[in-house]
Amino acid sequence: MIFDDIPTAEAVGAILVHSTRCGDRTLKKGLHLTTEHVASLVTSGIETITAARLEPGDVHEDEAAHLLADALAGENLTVKAPFTGRANLHAGQDGLATLDIAAIDGVNMVDEAVTVATVPSFDRVTAGQMVATVKIIPFAVPRATLDRCLAAASASNGAIGVAGFRHHRVALVLTRTDAIKERVLDKTAEVVGARLAALGMRLSRQERVPHHSEELAKTITTLAPNHDLVLIYGASAITDRRDVVPAAIEQADGSIDHLGMPVDPGNLLLLGHLRDTTVLGLPGCARSPKLNGFDWVLQRLAAGLPVTGRDIMAMGVGGLLKEIPLRPRPREQTQDDQDRADRRAGIAALVLAAGQSRRMGKENKLLIPVDGKPMVRHVVDALVGAQVETIHVVTGHEAEAVQQVLDGCDVTFTLNPHFDDGLSTSLEAGLAGLPDDIDAVLICLGDMPGVGATDIETIMNAYDPVEGNAIVVPTYQGKRGNPVLWDRRFFEAMASISGDTGARHLIGENEDLVIEVRMDDSTILEDFDTPESLASRQP
Repeated sequence: MIFDDIPTAEAVGAILVHSTRCGDRTLKKGLHLTTEHVASLVTSGIETITAARLEPGDVHEDEAAHLLADALAGENLTVKAPFTGRANLHAGQDGLATLDIAAIDGVNMVDEAVTVATVPSFDRVTAGQMVATVKIIPFAVPRATLDRCLAAASASNGAIGVAGFRHHRVALVLTRTDAIKERVLDKTAEVVGARLAALGMRLSRQERVPHHSEELAKTITTLAPNHDLVLIYGASAITDRRDVVPAAIEQADGSIDHLGMPVDPGNLLLLGHLRDTTVLGLPGCARSPKLNGFDWVLQRLAAGLPVTGRDIMAMGVGGLLKEIPLRPRPREQTQDDQDRADRRAGIAALVLAAGQSRRMGKENKLLIPVDGKPMVRHVVDALVGAQVETIHVVTGHEAEAVQQVLDGCDVTFTLNPHFDDGLSTSLEAGLAGLPDDIDAVLICLGDMPGVGATDIETIMNAYDPVEGNAIVVPTYQGKRGNPVLWDRRFFEAMASISGDTGARHLIGENEDLVIEVRMDDSTILEDFDTPESLASRQP
């Protein structure tokens, strides 16, 4: 590939390397220049441009990315259409990412121009989630280079795949002593049942027996033939292969495959079998809904993947899981935590609360009580709960009333005298009022009372302009919602928007800088413009 500054008049058929302003429009980088494009550039007085030309044997970035993504894709994966040299692979169903690490490394070692990035091996993924991305760095690669990458990818029959969760028959046995109250067992069963349901499995039977190996062995013998998986939560933790739970499995003619795991929390897990039925002795932390080593083993079993003692022993790298509240001494803050905190410190929130809400009727919708407090107050309280340090509220219509319902909140008000001219004027006024040291802004609509502090924290935590995450967009079931976080580099373009419109078009123009954050519910899609929409809101 030829990459150089060339006379504009000779650039027909070349690829534009840098986005270039041309008259009243911008020609985007990566554009194949036509005669019309070149004429427009020349008319604009641009005599030379930086461009790329493909040579014989070169493969365009999009074609190369798509071919390689197809070669890597295994079961339950969909390859999306390529763009700007990138082809993304998305999960076709809920399950675990299965990766041939040697094959993926083999591709990445061929040439710096070709990259493959994936989620971690055995990472839990949901249908529609991106599992991997193939990115071609230059505008084209030599065919010989691509062929070497394809050969490395083809060394495995689908180097990247998703093992989908399957239906399993699961039984739970809880052992009891006089010291354990039934409500404790009830709670344990509830938490385990929820874990199974999240993986598409159902708890079909539950038994409670005394904490004695003989009684437990009889129960295991009865349950195993009719279930794929038997879970045993003992009244006391398993500390030795001669303890009650492992002894009962052996008395039932089962075998102990492995005791213990290098995952914390989750160390005291037992893996055993009774013929074709897997038997797990659960660690004490299985009573908590927080992530622990039991989850890692259960997820693999739910996806139909084999789990051996050596598999468990290999879980130590990455096995130091997040802190749990009951630990007496929290671990030291990591550098990643500090970096994230530093990024969040530079984020301001801009609440757009200037509109007239004509479709709502005579009332200003932002002042309407929702669950006992004005709609706009919910938005500001969520920002305060997320510890956003700088909160600016743009007012206009009934400005004094809006300020009154936010009395006592640590916010700065900016009046938009031109609110009649549409949403863009509030954006312009709000951005102009932000401090000069702000790195990014979270644009919040005042009529989204369902968005909570946790949602806002999730969005802010995803912001990382160094890694290319300069626009953070929340999504629910593939649909994009609000609020959206924008890096400072977009402030000027946002402030220049006119009319009653937002900045959505900037997202489409800068997809390579967008990171989507999946949310657990639809509140990020819900704003309320009419009495009917508000009346239909679920409490």
